[in-house]
Amino acid sequence: MMVLIDIETTGTRASRDRIIEIAALKVIDGQVIDQWTSLINPGCYLRSTITQLTGIDDAMLQKAPGFSDIANSLFAWLEGGELIAHNARFDYSFLRNEFKRAGLDYRARMLCTLRLSRQLEPDQGRHNLAALLERHQISSPGLHRAAHDVKSLWALWQRWQSRLSSEQWQGLLDGQRRQRSLPAQLDPTVVKQIPNCPGVYLFYGHNRLPLYVGKSVNLRDRVMSHFQGDHQDDREMRLAQQVQYIEWEEAAGDLGAQLHEARLIKTLMPIMNRRLRKQRRLYAWYWPNGELHPRLINGEAISVADGANIFGLFRSTRDAKNTLRKIADESHLCRQVLGLEKGRGRCFAHQLGRCRGACCQQEPLKTHEKRAKQALAGQQLDHWPWPGRIAIHESHPKSRRPAYHLVSQWRYLGSVSNLNEADSLNTQNPPFDMDIYQLLNRFLRDPKRHRLEISELPDQR
Repeated sequence: MMVLIDIETTGTRASRDRIIEIAALKVIDGQVIDQWTSLINPGCYLRSTITQLTGIDDAMLQKAPGFSDIANSLFAWLEGGELIAHNARFDYSFLRNEFKRAGLDYRARMLCTLRLSRQLEPDQGRHNLAALLERHQISSPGLHRAAHDVKSLWALWQRWQSRLSSEQWQGLLDGQRRQRSLPAQLDPTVVKQIPNCPGVYLFYGHNRLPLYVGKSVNLRDRVMSHFQGDHQDDREMRLAQQVQYIEWEEAAGDLGAQLHEARLIKTLMPIMNRRLRKQRRLYAWYWPNGELHPRLINGEAISVADGANIFGLFRSTRDAKNTLRKIADESHLCRQVLGLEKGRGRCFAHQLGRCRGACCQQEPLKTHEKRAKQALAGQQLDHWPWPGRIAIHESHPKSRRPAYHLVSQWRYLGSVSNLNEADSLNTQNPPFDMDIYQLLNRFLRDPKRHRLEISELPDQR
């Protein structure tokens, strides 16, 4: 049994938006045996853009049942049917979430006519329902109303079926069912080529717009995981709706994959990557011996060789100052002496008993400096434990192909497949990068656990 279905919604986010109209046709042996049509009260006002698109307004929904009112009867009506829809992931995700809110666990096999269209007509550029109806000369009284759309979809289905033999048609559907977890826009032959090894993957949308860069020790499993639970996550759903192309690059291991991922994200700036995106500035507190208070420096001025005098890594001056203020208050340090407040003589915090008096000679400045640096110790940048550059060696788990990641002063210089190529890399250290620092720090604390070998490299001439 097939159930052709179409829904209209208050928006595109299945976990937050609601269904406002649903229409479905129940088909057995090529015959429509039943139909379901209903407006649904979403319990919220419609945006004007939704009304303009669908023609449905708040007045029409005011007396309509809520989804919870029809959930049990609709659940029983749909039971056992294979869900057929245009962009089926969208409809299925909304149904799953609406039923979940009603306390029901709805699951169904699904088949996507958008994917089917791409396979039947690979040379055509447009596969939305309106374009398909125009191309196949199927008339419709109006799009974006569920009842009209689902009847048009059934007419399109019959048109496609009439052009193929029963064996060809059944083979086509069986092939689609084997690929039902993939987004409609992706070429399944490309996805099949993704290896089960470490590396990075890149998702692109329309016009090769970078959508997302990720990494994994198992590329194939990680890529497929994006599409297997997307009905539960709005971000994964948006990714599945927009992705059209996938590329990947193998890496020797987890470290190589993460280093390459960090570089690609900062270079490509994919719209769905939040973490690791390029920072315009990076700040730290620099407090050399003999100075009364620390001063802010930007990332380009950070020298790890002087790491004992560098405290904290911050994405803004505001974060840096707020952190120092908090530490000062917790340790009864003087904000005025630390350069956080202007003024001379006794500070206001001392009058309140929150400062020990470095500002008014009741606490020696040397004592204050010592206490302040002790309080800041948790923010101290780790010392680079090698005299110069190192090569971090890891091997591909299957081919055993080596990779050497060159690092100096917590800065990633690049990777080579042979140490003889090390001197060919740019000799100039890149700017200090907090994400790379934290990544390297994590791996280099226990290199054996990560199956890494470290060797020191001679100075470049």
